[in-house]
Amino acid sequence: MPQLAPGDTAPQFTLKDQDGQTVSSETLRGKPAVVYFYPKDDTPGCTTEARQFNDNLQQFQQAGVSVVGVSPDAPESHVKFRDKCGLRFTLLSDPGHETMAAYGAWGDRPGRGEGVIRSTVLLGTDGTVKKAWYGVKADGHAAEVLRTLES
Repeated sequence: MPQLAPGDTAPQFTLKDQDGQTVSSETLRGKPAVVYFYPKDDTPGCTTEARQFNDNLQQFQQAGVSVVGVSPDAPESHVKFRDKCGLRFTLLSDPGHETMAAYGAWGDRPGRGEGVIRSTVLLGTDGTVKKAWYGVKADGHAAEVLRTLES
């Protein structure tokens, strides 16, 4: 699956959030956004990553940056995950993996078969890619993204 690079126009998408509301790439335009892709709600690595984005959410917001998580899980699963972890950012459902594939976050994982490639894309106000990370480690990744915003 091709990966996005700085300067690329981010693929358009329209997905449902945890509350069943429609969120699109157009909804995110006008301010920078961190869109991170993760395999499954309420699993150890995904919980660590989500909690760290949540713990740093105020710093992202102070920088004017939205945080959005995307997984194949259904909106109902996202509600449980959000409530259990106290998450204060949007979680999007991509059950058909189309958005993940378009962003390079779905594909072959060596030794593990096809699935979600833990990835993050920083979008600029105009919908272009400012930075993309692929095959990231859950622990510490939110801080890494925040450091990129501060530099």
